[in-house]
Amino acid sequence: MAKKKAAKKPAAKGSKTEMLVVASKVKTYIKSKGMMTASDTLGALNEKIYKVLDAAVQRTQANRRSTVKPQDL
Repeated sequence: MAKKKAAKKPAAKGSKTEMLVVASKVKTYIKSKGMMTASDTLGALNEKIYKVLDAAVQRTQANRRSTVKPQDL
């Protein structure tokens, strides 16, 4: 009998972007602080990361570089 391939989880609700965060790592970190993770937290964090990266890319391009550096973040 052939194994069924696990379906990929859809992107965050209302989002068409790929998940950049490692959910298990984020949840473990939050749990280590004695807190719980709401179901929509990872999607919101992912959106913030995209915004930070988009701004860094714009800054890099404005400085006529092709390498995103820490100071662009």
